[in-house]
Amino acid sequence: MKFSEMPYARIDCAAVKAEQAALTAALTAAKTYDEAKAVFLKKDKLERHVSTLYNLAYIRHSINTKDEFYDAEIKFWNAALPELEEETQQWTLALLNSPFRADFAEEYGAIIFTNAEIKLKSFSPEIIPEMQQESDLAQEYEKLLASAQIPFEGGVYTLSQLSPFKTDPDDARRLAAWQAEGKWYMDNAEALDTLYDKLTHLRDAMGKKMGHPDYTRLGYYRMDRNCYDETDVAKFRAAVVKYLVPVADSIYRAQAKRLGKTYPLSFADAALTFRSGNARPCGTAEQIVAHGKKFYEELSEETGVFFNRMIDDGLMDLLSTEGKASGGYCTSLDDYEVPFIFANFNGTRADVETVTHEAGHAFACWCNRSRVPLETLWPSLESCEVHSMSMEFFAWPWAEGFFGSDTRKFLYSHLAGSITFIPYGTMVDHFQHEVFARPEMTPAERHEVWKKLSAVYMPWMKLDGEIPFYGDGRGWQRQHHIYSSPFYYIDYCLAQTVALQFLARIRKDQKAAWETYRKYTGLGGSMTFTELLQTAGLDSPFEEKCLKDVCEAAKKLLDGMDLTGIE
Repeated sequence: MKFSEMPYARIDCAAVKAEQAALTAALTAAKTYDEAKAVFLKKDKLERHVSTLYNLAYIRHSINTKDEFYDAEIKFWNAALPELEEETQQWTLALLNSPFRADFAEEYGAIIFTNAEIKLKSFSPEIIPEMQQESDLAQEYEKLLASAQIPFEGGVYTLSQLSPFKTDPDDARRLAAWQAEGKWYMDNAEALDTLYDKLTHLRDAMGKKMGHPDYTRLGYYRMDRNCYDETDVAKFRAAVVKYLVPVADSIYRAQAKRLGKTYPLSFADAALTFRSGNARPCGTAEQIVAHGKKFYEELSEETGVFFNRMIDDGLMDLLSTEGKASGGYCTSLDDYEVPFIFANFNGTRADVETVTHEAGHAFACWCNRSRVPLETLWPSLESCEVHSMSMEFFAWPWAEGFFGSDTRKFLYSHLAGSITFIPYGTMVDHFQHEVFARPEMTPAERHEVWKKLSAVYMPWMKLDGEIPFYGDGRGWQRQHHIYSSPFYYIDYCLAQTVALQFLARIRKDQKAAWETYRKYTGLGGSMTFTELLQTAGLDSPFEEKCLKDVCEAAKKLLDGMDLTGIE
């Protein structure tokens, strides 16, 4: 069924809760495993249906945040989902206490019980009001960003549409674009500060209601972290400072030299990789999708079938339009066993990276679309990001069809960006740990924390008055994950470390690398992150040697790239 034809109707929340309660009672009363399994499968079917309706509303609201109908539906779901969670918790307790627990674990994997125990720690009816307010505030933030109308050179642009100007080779024009963007954020500074202040205090209250000194531990439970904790992440951050920051710093020093700029760089100059201009796609949005089709058809028979289904059934919305939410994502429509990709094409290399990144998520969903129970379709999020970030590297042999004469620029920029991203992403994580350790901080104090961390993780960036938004330490307010998905961002950094392992394997033996990727991806959410890595024969980013080796290999590859003739 095409996405446009998929029907949506608001659920009857009371009826769904009653059905959930009846299923919980039936599971508790089951006399045999066959009876218990039948109830288990009915519960899974109900969960798939509710998830499908929510995601239909979410996607359609993302596509047009001005649509009053779907705006109201998201407000409904913001209130309904926490209420449904209360009944789900009773099911979780019944499942954990089932006399058939061993039978379930044998058929569906012990992971469902590992995750069930985490779910009990991440929710209490006590925090329902805060959860509802949190969702409303996150929606308000997304709508604020989607509403941006930025005057520039006689036109008016959304944040996404302004992006090409922010990498223009002309220094004055590029800086003006960054200043125009920064002015919009500064004009909305009070709203951005107020929203995050409310979110911080709400989340802190949730953590304390759940018996923790602050939000951090609850935040980890809500992220379904099932094989590592804050200590492991802190060690990873330390290794990033030790190994990645010096390499990233050397990349930006070389960039400053190419551009004829002084070090450290302004934000506007850091955005320009080459004096002659950044790599840009050589075709239109339609041509990018067409070459994406060629890439996936040639990569494997399975990826070809998958991507053609995405095209034929309209399961992608890619163009940047007025009122559209920012960013990009992939989600699933479980009743129909298909993924959906949301993006904002803007004429930069990110358009191609979106076709590969989000399609990496979508392909993983496709591979596991029939997996039962639904919760094992996706693994935890750092594992999911391995699917997407690694797929970007599998597209390298097809890069010329996307970038034409800019192919060498793209390959260099993509690898350099993969390395320099990790310190930034790690800083986002460190910032959130600082915020929730001291929720009483004022907005100004939070901005100072960001500035101090920038000196550690991004010493190549100049914080001055040229662009006040960034100079004041407000740059974190562009990162929507900080508002809507606390503690998510480190997942990208962990995954990038694994993806760089895949790059090394692709260059050695692409067929063998694909077999490893397919093995990892095909496991869905049946294992924890570290178990998935071990099963696929990949190194864990929590081992310091892993980050050191990955960093050295990536730097060696980068230094060996031929940039002859590129200004």
